[in-house]
Amino acid sequence: MAFQVSPGVLVKEKDLTNVIPAIATTIGAVAGQFSQGPMEEVTTISSEKELVETFGKPDSNTFEYFFSAASFLQYSSSLRVVRAANSGSVNAVVSGTALQIKNTDHYQNGDGTTGPYNDGSANVGEWAARTAGVHGNSLSVSVCPSATAYEMAAKTTTNDSSTAVGDTTIVLTSGTDFAVGDIVNFGETGGHEYRVTAVNTNTLTFVRHPSGTGGLHTAVANGSAVRRRWKYYDLVDKAPGTSTYTSTRSGSGDELHIVVIDEDGAITGTAGEVLEVYDSLSKASDAKTAQGDTNYYADVIYNKSQYIYWMDHVATGSNWGSTASGTTFTALSLPFTRSLISGSDGSAVTTAQLKTAYEKYQDGDTVDVNLIIAGKGDATHLDNLITIAENRKDAVVFCSPERADVVNVTNATTQTSNVKSFFDSIRSSSYAVFDSGYKYTYDKYNDLFRYVPLNGDTAGLAARTDLVADSWFSPAGFNRGVMRGVVKLAYNPNKTQRDELYRARINPVVTMPGQGTLLFGDKTGLSTPSAFDRINVRRLFITLEKAISTASKFQLFEFNDEFTRAQFRNIVEPFLRDVQGRRGITDFSVVCDETNNSPDLVVDRNEFRADIFVKPNRSINFITLQFVATRSGVAFEEVVGG
Repeated sequence: MAFQVSPGVLVKEKDLTNVIPAIATTIGAVAGQFSQGPMEEVTTISSEKELVETFGKPDSNTFEYFFSAASFLQYSSSLRVVRAANSGSVNAVVSGTALQIKNTDHYQNGDGTTGPYNDGSANVGEWAARTAGVHGNSLSVSVCPSATAYEMAAKTTTNDSSTAVGDTTIVLTSGTDFAVGDIVNFGETGGHEYRVTAVNTNTLTFVRHPSGTGGLHTAVANGSAVRRRWKYYDLVDKAPGTSTYTSTRSGSGDELHIVVIDEDGAITGTAGEVLEVYDSLSKASDAKTAQGDTNYYADVIYNKSQYIYWMDHVATGSNWGSTASGTTFTALSLPFTRSLISGSDGSAVTTAQLKTAYEKYQDGDTVDVNLIIAGKGDATHLDNLITIAENRKDAVVFCSPERADVVNVTNATTQTSNVKSFFDSIRSSSYAVFDSGYKYTYDKYNDLFRYVPLNGDTAGLAARTDLVADSWFSPAGFNRGVMRGVVKLAYNPNKTQRDELYRARINPVVTMPGQGTLLFGDKTGLSTPSAFDRINVRRLFITLEKAISTASKFQLFEFNDEFTRAQFRNIVEPFLRDVQGRRGITDFSVVCDETNNSPDLVVDRNEFRADIFVKPNRSINFITLQFVATRSGVAFEEVVGG
């Protein structure tokens, strides 16, 4: 405290307006096998469109994981996704043996056994696909490394005296300076251009540019000058030269252009579609733009490209990657295009690989999730996820049985037995929710119908409940439990079967004529009778615990005295009254005083304790309607209560 030497007024402030912060309760989390996208890295997805753009369309190996995620996104716009790193899933490369680059961290640092890959040590050519999978085999990269490569002076002439309108070949005095894809002009009136499709010694085969069809517009006189341009010259403003950054450091020839192409059309649906254009990048490792950002081509590609990584300089560009000062960079005279090959989707993910992927969610301090979607997996997989949820204490796992338990099983009695047996093997936990099976849904990406797990939908119902009500309301029934995108169920249990499932802590999903498909239960996976055997109570306590513990962090390093305790009560009690008013609890009590903060047992050990007692509201699971017939002359008061 500052002491005043002479009379005056010292103004100080103390903030006593702290409140319980709002917390997220609707964030989903899923992991699994996907056809593209970063591996073992948490990515936030807000829509099915974004899911497709990042992780690819579903196929026969990925559809159960894909639609578990897509089903959830029908109810919520906040989903974390982790792609599992399955064996044999590798990134397409230019040459050599393809390799697996899991994500950007893996690219930069390696994983202890392979990589790093950005230092030219990969020996796979100049480029690699950004993510693993066969989609990378559709990529090609065209590089214009110099002004000469952009546009060659007319030093070559035609050597063909018999050309005619419509011809698609022509002989030159020299064809060594030409490559497939070049744009050429034969000195015709009108400046007509053609794209080279083949080079055979001195003979060029071509089509009109940009139409891609037809041959010569006019006959070409023998000895006509031939001009060549880079295939993508019209996508950039000028030929590569020397950047201002390099010029001021007495270097030269550092600029190049890079274009990324969907060569086969597997990514966009159009063969030859240009995906990315990078104009006037630098070969100098220290190059900067006028705004001070890196302009080194390898770094720009790393920072901005959605499709490729830089792997190594061209063999003849030995000084690429040098600093700009005094460097004359190698100027290749021809553009070059590299097609990527050898990408693979690999084998099906194992339970161990799924476990590694889901472990990206295990730290609640760094990754905020609330609803863990199990997707496809066996009993060991579900036990792994329950362990994560129990350790976090702020998330619930939504689980479905295995496909073989219900899909293509024609006998409902057998389906009931299968589902019960499967979940009997899963340990008791209030942090798990079990459903009864699979739904039949339309796969618009492949124009067919598929059976997919229901756990994405049940998690989605919980998220939607939070949006229309609160986390302590049940996500089941006719008001909040109606599922979307269900053509039919693989297993639609009747009343007797639903009774069996419910006794076994399994929430039936049923289709009722004219009323849709419903989640018809709100139990957790807890096998012992308790308030926590209901979804709404478990999620109520998750909400209370997470919100109050977040607020409690601001008591750290304060004094454990009556002022701090009173401040804590003044924060917590209004919050609980609000929850009570919103029907989450019926009553509460907060004890935080000397009775549970004794000087010798608590205060002297630098601890702070608060006991919070709440009476949770319960959802209605059973309704009894009793109808009583009476004689005409009997007053109702005589029989009510009888």
